[in-house]
Amino acid sequence: MNACQNWLPFRTTALMGGAALLLSACAHLAPGASLNFDAQRYELRQVQVNGQTLAVRAYENIVYVARPADARYERMNLYVPEAYFKGESVAGFTAETAPIFLPNEVGGYMPAEPASLSGRVGPGGPPPGAANLPAGAPPGMPAGNPGGPPPGMERPNTLAVALSQGFVVAAPGARGRTEANGKAPAAIVDLKAAVRYLRYNDARMPGNAERIISNGTSAGGALSALLGASGNSTDFEPLLAELGAAPGRDDLFAVSAYCPITDLDHADSAYEWLFAGFNDYQKIEISMLDYKVQRKPVAGTLSPEQIRLSRELKAAFPAYLNSLQLRGPEGQALSLDSQGNGPFQQYLKTLLIASAQKALDQGQKLSGLSWLTVREGRVVDLNLQGYLAYAGRMKTPPAFDALDLSSGENQLFGRAQADKQHFTDFGMAHNTAPGATRADAQQVAMMNPMNYIGRAGVSTAPHWRIRQGTKDRDTSLAVPLILASTLRQQGRSVDLALPWDRPHSGDYDLDELFAWARQISLAR
Repeated sequence: MNACQNWLPFRTTALMGGAALLLSACAHLAPGASLNFDAQRYELRQVQVNGQTLAVRAYENIVYVARPADARYERMNLYVPEAYFKGESVAGFTAETAPIFLPNEVGGYMPAEPASLSGRVGPGGPPPGAANLPAGAPPGMPAGNPGGPPPGMERPNTLAVALSQGFVVAAPGARGRTEANGKAPAAIVDLKAAVRYLRYNDARMPGNAERIISNGTSAGGALSALLGASGNSTDFEPLLAELGAAPGRDDLFAVSAYCPITDLDHADSAYEWLFAGFNDYQKIEISMLDYKVQRKPVAGTLSPEQIRLSRELKAAFPAYLNSLQLRGPEGQALSLDSQGNGPFQQYLKTLLIASAQKALDQGQKLSGLSWLTVREGRVVDLNLQGYLAYAGRMKTPPAFDALDLSSGENQLFGRAQADKQHFTDFGMAHNTAPGATRADAQQVAMMNPMNYIGRAGVSTAPHWRIRQGTKDRDTSLAVPLILASTLRQQGRSVDLALPWDRPHSGDYDLDELFAWARQISLAR
């Protein structure tokens, strides 16, 4: 056994110093590593969920490609209920029928290590890696899962809940934008390679590789959506081959996406369609002090130039929206006039009213909201402008393709010779950064699920669950509506909701998430 095989049993918490150097070396010393799953390399763990103890086999730090570009991230943690090795069932599933839950921890398109059973949020505050959080994220949450509880309030570990529901959990890491080899589309290539590893080893491990359900939040939600939308696309084949990914398919059964930061090439205009005219903003600046994440609210008002940019971006959105020829759940055309008004706007109002009604039915107090009309326990109307003033603007225009190349998305679309680049016509035309360049069109296209849904030769997942809170200002609510409507028109089953008063966050409704996942997995 060589040194690169020896590192596999190391715990995530030990991947520092010499261990990190060993991981880096492995990427070069093991050009043809075996992709066969070894069922004998595990540790037995005890997991507590809702007062119940579950025995779990932990297979951690599995490198899922033969020629990793960066084995710090191109590895996964696999967790399997011990009962499956004894011929027993868990919550109605067996070793042969158990769905595979595939959560990623990506936040802000940063590099992400695999999620683990030990990754909990409690009195100690956020775990290592919490610096990889997108702007606007509240304190005390794990990286890639914005919206966790504040310090002192512990939330159940998502992986543990999945295991208690009978799921096999495969949690992959992925490269990210701050690494030279982590620029787009590296993260999605890595996640596709992880899916291929699971399919390749389907006969060697418990779990049904025909029932893989991805999950992610924010940028991780976008990657979950892209993974489900672009199954088996040949666009990614050369990059997968370069990594030595397992041969075979990379399509999914289902997608869970919380507040996906996606459709980036149209996200700036979508943001201003919603927030143009609201010139005051409050953004969150994130920094590190003594290895602790510091979040500082910064209030401001758009400058005259930013207001002009906002209006110009808003004016561009109806043409994009109308080009999609979308229809709503009742078959109604979802369009906008040149002023940004029309059925698509009304559809958003309908979803917001449904969200408010659910909150009211659950006992939440909605009094004091002058823009919400409630009569005899029913939410009958919502003033959209009043709601938007309540939600508030967070980002300045352009929200994603920053003119001075200062956004995380600018770095995502960088390359070896230029760490940050523009990725839209608007950003390049209004550029203020010296020597700025533009990302390759194919690089940008490969990060947008909209380019794959309904495309010939691509296998898009049949089941989708999309959530974005009504208090989420990190991207426009138009983004999940467009994604959901496009999927629905292509015959996919879509569960879309805008949870009331929920900020940019994910994994906050685990009971509902796994009830949905169980229902689609057990359906015949």
